[in-house]
Amino acid sequence: MREHLRPVERRVLAMRDDGVGLPEIARRLKVSTNHVERIIGWTELPRSGHTPRRWHRAFERRVLALRAVGESHEQIGERFNRSAAFIRQVEGLAHFRLAMDLLT
Repeated sequence: MREHLRPVERRVLAMRDDGVGLPEIARRLKVSTNHVERIIGWTELPRSGHTPRRWHRAFERRVLALRAVGESHEQIGERFNRSAAFIRQVEGLAHFRLAMDLLT
């Protein structure tokens, strides 16, 4: 039932369910008691699930577009302040996502 929660939210609720007081939870997490109360409040907000990380997909699309017009891995890496090896990895992942129909 708590699978949709973030790890810190699950941990705070588990400690609270085990009878640990809010000040002790705050001390263990090195945050304020008010912050622990906010974390508990966040667990009650409706969520639709994990949100996709759009930046990576946009970056992958951009790398594919630049490769399609003939830019080398080195040129793209210089443009984005990344290594050519990193750009190759991104391109490979993008091709994989395209094959799996995950790149939107």
